[in-house]
Amino acid sequence: MTLMLDVRDVGKAFRDYGSELKRIATWFGVPVKPREEHWVLRGISFSVGRGEAIGIVGQNGAGKSTLLKLITRTLVPTEGSVSVHGRIAAILELGMGFSPDLTGRQNVYHAAGLMGFSREQIEAAMPDIEAFAEIGDYFDEYVRTYSSGMQMRVAFSVATAFRPDILIVDEALSVGDAYFQHKCFKRIKEFRELGTSLLIVSHDSGAIQNMCDRAILLQGGRVLKDGEPTEVMDAYNALIAERENTTMKVERLESGQMQTISGTFEAVVKSIRLHATSGEPIEFVDVGQDVELRIDVEARSDIPKLVLGYMIKDRLGQPVFGTNTFHTRQVATDVPAGSVLSYVARFPMNIGPGSYSISTALVSTDTHLVDNYEWRDLALIFTVANQSHPHFVGSAWIPPTFDFDRLP
Repeated sequence: MTLMLDVRDVGKAFRDYGSELKRIATWFGVPVKPREEHWVLRGISFSVGRGEAIGIVGQNGAGKSTLLKLITRTLVPTEGSVSVHGRIAAILELGMGFSPDLTGRQNVYHAAGLMGFSREQIEAAMPDIEAFAEIGDYFDEYVRTYSSGMQMRVAFSVATAFRPDILIVDEALSVGDAYFQHKCFKRIKEFRELGTSLLIVSHDSGAIQNMCDRAILLQGGRVLKDGEPTEVMDAYNALIAERENTTMKVERLESGQMQTISGTFEAVVKSIRLHATSGEPIEFVDVGQDVELRIDVEARSDIPKLVLGYMIKDRLGQPVFGTNTFHTRQVATDVPAGSVLSYVARFPMNIGPGSYSISTALVSTDTHLVDNYEWRDLALIFTVANQSHPHFVGSAWIPPTFDFDRLP
């Protein structure tokens, strides 16, 4: 695999020397002890191959933006090295480098010029940039009149007008409308097929799991986890849910998959099973078959309010369906320690053939961000097969009834 980016033992510290004279002295190798030193990143190492897509996730302040600025050489690392092989295009901040007193077209000349392209190259690409942005006459209006979505359209269009070797996309895409986001991701996929490597920072687990081969979780300026996107996003979700006295553990299942469990464990799932309506447990389900999801929950402490939620996910970790007893208005109240609650959820398995998993959440409200008693990923794995229906394609079983008339 051709290496496009290599980050080795990178660290970044912001230092206060107390005076500009002392800071300037450090430029010439004079050893000066800083008055204050704050490390934002430490010991970061990873590499990216040609055509590989890496997702970078982490809570605010984890060091994601600083890392991207080191890779794009906007900042210089305090220690370690960043080796880049090829041309980078980056969208780190919305409209970064755009002047509000220039038109969209003028800003394209300016931004593409800073990227190293000649005026002739920019003029040749201008029709495609304007067409991709789809902002009409606003392209020749001042940027100060643009909405945030319009700025993102122009910024993305110019950044991807010339296929880069490495494309870096920060959260800027999140401000765009759904139509343009789909358009951007389509272009990104086309670039990947041609060999462009991708670094994407996003809180959107769907985007990370759909686009990326690998994901990196940053916490406190260090790499907490580097691995499969589904495993990393599970760890990230557990990290978000962490509160005082909350723990997170990762276990390897017999299937080889990594299961993430987090919470205070004041309530836990004791067992989870999938049954046919006739009562027997099943692992293989027919498309559309009526099933019962049976979950036993043990309270290990007195719990004022207990909510059970579950999420069905496909093999890529994408959500298929989820709900909880808060939304169904079946919250258990004043649950004493030592008691066991037995839940049965009945529903038709109207999903397409494939391998699926179920994650469970025990909380006090509609979200695990308040009281996370237990979050259990990969609590149950099952398979759906089409045994009795006409062939269809997709992740949902939505059988139609066709009516048609032959026109004269």
